Amino acid sequence: MTAAAGPRDGQDPRAERGDAAYRRALVALFCAGLATFAQMYSPQGLLPEIAREFGIDAGASSWAVGATTIGVAAGVLPWARVSDRYGRVRTMRWAIAAAMLLGLAVPFAPGFAAMIGLRVVEGVALAGVPALAVTALAETVRPHALGAAVGTYVAGTTLGGLAGRLLAGAVEEPAGWRAGMVVVAVVAALAAAGFAILVPRPAVPQPAGSPILGAIAANLRNPAVLVLVALAFLLMGGFVAAYNALAFRLELPPYSLSLMQVSWLFLAYLAGTLTSGTVWGLVRRRRATTVLLGCLGVMAAGLALTLGTGLAAIVVGLVLFTGGFFGAHSIANGLVGRRAAGLPGASQAPPLYNLGYYAGSSLLGWAGTAAFAAWGWGGASAMIAAAIALAAILVVVSARRHPDPVG
Repeated sequence: MTAAAGPRDGQDPRAERGDAAYRRALVALFCAGLATFAQMYSPQGLLPEIAREFGIDAGASSWAVGATTIGVAAGVLPWARVSDRYGRVRTMRWAIAAAMLLGLAVPFAPGFAAMIGLRVVEGVALAGVPALAVTALAETVRPHALGAAVGTYVAGTTLGGLAGRLLAGAVEEPAGWRAGMVVVAVVAALAAAGFAILVPRPAVPQPAGSPILGAIAANLRNPAVLVLVALAFLLMGGFVAAYNALAFRLELPPYSLSLMQVSWLFLAYLAGTLTSGTVWGLVRRRRATTVLLGCLGVMAAGLALTLGTGLAAIVVGLVLFTGGFFGAHSIANGLVGRRAAGLPGASQAPPLYNLGYYAGSSLLGWAGTAAFAAWGWGGASAMIAAAIALAAILVVVSARRHPDPVG
């Protein structure tokens, strides 16, 4: 039996929407998402200050974020394999505890190279949460409630990303970027403690793990899974590139915003908090492909608005872009387990999705920042637009093979 499959509904021991175990699982995974993403992206709004302190350019400074996402990309599959042996919940607790300790050490790194090294290792530890969150939910809540549960987890990641950036920016102005990262690490540790206390044990027996190479190959031979992994790479890469480059763009004339002022733009993440859950209501009434393409259209419209020079247009565009991205991510992340159902090693499908997600964050996030350094916002936005367009093409092509994408 796979994680996404289970006994007939009347015999299913997993939690129904509204049950106490369902609510505990959602609050726990919300805390885990908040803790993970607060730490992962806390340097993003601080990149100009980090670049100045270490005497590096914009492209190089982006590795303060990219190094962690590389670590996450490297860690998701090994953590999934560890969880096949020791259990999802126990493995997630180990991972998040290690990540919190490393997060407290990073701000005290003596140089940029040491900071990058610590951020890579921190990323490997953080990988244990996104690698296992969706699989753990699938083993805790009933299949028809999984989409909304995943949306709640993604909402936690949006608030984590927002809190990390806002806290770091607020503390940086009076106390420096290192103090900002320390405060974020402490808040993340408190959220991690909430996860460790609240998370319930999975309600169904964990399926036996398949040999990892065979499991990966089985998933990658499934075109529907492969398309979702590609979507994760393209969309997350474009998303991180946009936020990295905007931090530099808005610090320059004619805007000349302070880092604190730039950090307030991350309030656009609240649009993602809203859409990550509400898109599943639309999916119940429309085909998932239609809703997903609509989200990509909202991303593209928001990106187009940021090409204007007015700050108000940039802010509105960023809100639309962010809401569209998190809506698309919530749908794709919720579908990947269903697409792998029945495959050998189906538990490896969500980690593969996250591998694409964080590889895109690292590689395209760096490429977008480098494009901004070379050609300005026009160059960065052209790269991001190309990623959105390619994602839309893949969705359309995949829909022809899978006319009922929710089934």
